[in-house]
Amino acid sequence: MTDKFKDLNDTFDIEPAVETEVVKDKPKRPEPVAKNKDKDIEKDYEYTRGNLYSIIEKGQEALDSALEIAVDQGQARAFEVVGQLIKSVADTTDKLVDLQKKIKEIEEESPKGPTNVTNAMFFGSTAELSKLLKKNKAEEKDK
Repeated sequence: MTDKFKDLNDTFDIEPAVETEVVKDKPKRPEPVAKNKDKDIEKDYEYTRGNLYSIIEKGQEALDSALEIAVDQGQARAFEVVGQLIKSVADTTDKLVDLQKKIKEIEEESPKGPTNVTNAMFFGSTAELSKLLKKNKAEEKDK
C-alpha cells in the first residue's frame, strides 16, 4: 500500500487494504451438441407451439377488448388499433401453420445421395475397356 493513503487510514482508524490480483474465470465451453436431435426437435416444437397458442389467445382477448372500446368511442384511431390486432393475430396463426409445415419437412428428410450404390471394378487394359464401352454404346443404339 502506498503512503498517500496512510494518513487516511490513521484518520479513519482502519486497516490498510490488501491488494489482491483479480483472477479471471476460464471461458466456459459451449455446450456440446445434443446427441438426440429428434428429442430436441420435438421439445422445441412443443415449446414453440405452446407459445404461439398463448400469443393467439392473448391477441384474441386484446382484440375483443379493443373492439368494445372502439365501438363505444367511435374513434377512427380505436378502429385502426383493432385492425392492427386482427393482422397480428392472423400473422401468428400463419406462423402456427408454418411450424406444422416445417416439422413435416424435418420428419420427411431423407439422405440426399443415391440409395442403391453398386461398386464395380474392371480388371483389364484400357484398350479392353474402350472396346467394352463401344460395344455397350452400340447395343444401346440398337434398342
